[in-house]
Amino acid sequence: MRVSVTDAKGQLTELVRRAEAGDEVILTRHGHAAVKLVPMRAVPDRKSRRMLMEAVRASANAKAADGPPAARSQDFLYSDDGLPE
Repeated sequence: MRVSVTDAKGQLTELVRRAEAGDEVILTRHGHAAVKLVPMRAVPDRKSRRMLMEAVRASANAKAADGPPAARSQDFLYSDDGLPE
């Protein structure tokens, strides 16, 4: 549903209820969409966030692969005598 900002001032409580129920509520200004009301997701507690971060780190560590050493990363640019190729 689309509602102008001016009209929304008088029915904000109802619009919030509808957005929480899953309806798409778009507030318009001068006929153009300005904002969309969406319900907040539940904020995870500290323990859940920590577990998620540990899982992400473990996944990243499992995917990480050793590359060439940085000291020799540009050797392909130079010949054996040290001059640019």
